[in-house]
Amino acid sequence: FLLAGAFAHSAKMMGSIDATVNLTLHLLPSQMLLAGLFLAACFISISIGTSVGTIVALTPIAVGVAQQTGTDIALMTAVVVGGSFFGDNLSFISDTTIVATSTQGCKLSDKFRVNSFIVIPAALVILIVYYIMGANIHAAHQTNAVEWIKVIPYLIVLVTAIFGMNVMAVLTLGIVLTGCIGMLTHSFDVFGWMKSVGDGMIGMGELIIITMMAGGMLELIKQQGGIEFIIQRMVKHIHNKRGAELCIGALAGLVNICTANNTVAIITVGGIAKQIGDRYGVDNKKAASVLDTCSCFVQGLIPYGAQLLIAAGLATINPVSIIPYLFYPFAIGVATLLSILLRYPRRYS
Repeated sequence: FLLAGAFAHSAKMMGSIDATVNLTLHLLPSQMLLAGLFLAACFISISIGTSVGTIVALTPIAVGVAQQTGTDIALMTAVVVGGSFFGDNLSFISDTTIVATSTQGCKLSDKFRVNSFIVIPAALVILIVYYIMGANIHAAHQTNAVEWIKVIPYLIVLVTAIFGMNVMAVLTLGIVLTGCIGMLTHSFDVFGWMKSVGDGMIGMGELIIITMMAGGMLELIKQQGGIEFIIQRMVKHIHNKRGAELCIGALAGLVNICTANNTVAIITVGGIAKQIGDRYGVDNKKAASVLDTCSCFVQGLIPYGAQLLIAAGLATINPVSIIPYLFYPFAIGVATLLSILLRYPRRYS
């Protein structure tokens, strides 16, 4: 939270966001802005395996594009958040993928194969929706030349993240780069840079407190047996393989609501999900896929989850205002439900 705020604000004060927005508007036709941002978020998230890192990197750019084009900031932010969950769900290095496959006893590649049948069609549908929605967006004519040197911090952040550098190290590098380039281009002096870093951290203070309070409250629920109560009640209603898959998905989603963390949710219900799957003959690859997609579906929609809180903090909007535009999390929820009810993909169902 602190590093994300520091990088975003120092980059803004240095002019990096404006330069990157100008470059984006220069490269992408107006009608491709929504679809282009969604594709960028999908690509980056599947490369780095973290939705949070993708949101931190792209949200300031999305906000800048929204301001330049007169588009709703909540919509632009939602495009980035939605695309970030594509990689969180599919990436081989995503913690949710690793936990889901390890708890269900299957290979990463097998789970990826099953998952791709479910989420890629959903992503393609949403891509078409964003292309149609973007047809009415008109960017202002850019008369200023792109200041390439000020784009470097974002390029370095994206490239190092894609090559697997830790997100904290990536953000620290980005902060240092904004300082060096800012002083080189006389955007600010060393004290101005330090002030922008401090202001960015202070701006994240409220979100940090909210996150800590939510974490404390949810841990109390867990310690008092709330999550165990949910699990015990739900497993009583399973009668067949379809019911077992629905129960696994519902457990992952409900526990995610209680913990506000999709990885923790999968860890919490992974053992019982394995037992349910074995008892009713659910393919372990399908079980791992259902666990992952359902947890990402819920995580992408709860306003007190880290992803929406960070996105809202960087965009300075209410996280609830983002939810109506989160088409992709809704789509993977519907796609997962259909895959269970229609026994799809057939080979693994």
